[in-house]
Amino acid sequence: MSLAYRAYAGVTALLAPLVIWADRRRFLRKGGPPGRIGERCARGLPPRPGGRVIWINAVSVGEAQSVLPLAGRLAETATVVLTTTSATSAETVARAAGPSAIHQFAPLDLPGPVRRFLDHWRPDLAVFAESDLWPRQIVEAHRRDIPLALINARLSDRSLRRWARLPAFARALFGRFGLILAQDRRTAVGLAAFGVAADVTGTLKSAAPRLPVDEAERARLAAVLGDRPVWVAASTHPGEEAIMLAARPPGTLTLLVPRHPERGDAVHALAEAAGPTAQRSKGEDPGPETEIYVADTLGELGLWFSLARAVVMGGSFADHGGHNPLEPAQFGVPVLSGPHVTNFADIFAELETSGHATLVARDGLAAALAEAIEGPRPASYAASDAVLDDVAARLGALLPG
Repeated sequence: MSLAYRAYAGVTALLAPLVIWADRRRFLRKGGPPGRIGERCARGLPPRPGGRVIWINAVSVGEAQSVLPLAGRLAETATVVLTTTSATSAETVARAAGPSAIHQFAPLDLPGPVRRFLDHWRPDLAVFAESDLWPRQIVEAHRRDIPLALINARLSDRSLRRWARLPAFARALFGRFGLILAQDRRTAVGLAAFGVAADVTGTLKSAAPRLPVDEAERARLAAVLGDRPVWVAASTHPGEEAIMLAARPPGTLTLLVPRHPERGDAVHALAEAAGPTAQRSKGEDPGPETEIYVADTLGELGLWFSLARAVVMGGSFADHGGHNPLEPAQFGVPVLSGPHVTNFADIFAELETSGHATLVARDGLAAALAEAIEGPRPASYAASDAVLDDVAARLGALLPG
């Protein structure tokens, strides 16, 4: 193994008590359920079912949502253990996965937690999604001869530059995967520079079902709003709310949906300075005088998209690589985005060609938003199972006979 990995393994082992303490504080501060905090150290786990077990490590909300259809497909022949790290992602999986997956919080990348997790679940296949990779989990699974796959792989230019500083580490880590399936050619070319082969399949997000909508709540809010045009600023990051507020077309209701709902109070304070504001997490409805509605709750993006005349995707005016535009496009609503969409460049290119999405500069947002609200709606984007079928078949071939 590379010197960089040996250094990483030694330092993290030495600092394990501090890492566990810090993670516990962060877990609880971010709303993690106290009764499940032991899962981060692989303690208090539910019994392992008999038969095959496939471990899918998806980490965040977006990754978890993208692999849920795959988990459902793999659950036809094996038990799927789906690990994530945040309370938000846990709630998403609990609502959407149903019986197709056992959700667990991912073990910390420390000697004890990783060993206990692998000893307990004894996975027949370990699948990592996208780009959040933990070296010890990968190395220890490989040492146990567990087949490894990296799916929906997406490495930004910034990530590739970081890996390029440690080429031996990159080769040693990525080389342990028996299968790497990349979302885009940039990722595959970047990995090839380390001598690692990857096939380009496209993104599993193209197969994700439309986000759920509480139809009773939609009808209630539609009655509250009447004919007033609604537009959504979705998954915004710090600094972006001010940009969205400055672009508001007159006579519209602006829905601010922060990427991290715990920022709701801060976003509300900023919005109040711009106009009459109501806040979802406080149980408030937008009244006739409300100009801005802070939708700081979990699991309701589908509801907001279903009410919108236009959607502006966050993470794209601040340089966070953008967020998934397929989700609003599935509701037949025009999608606008800032220029920073590295993480979804291929998807945006496809949606721009089909008329579902438009990339705009900050100074052009107000005009583009007004035009989108008043203009015709595109057809709903249709999900496809082609990538899902391909990925599921390739993973099935890795399972031991």
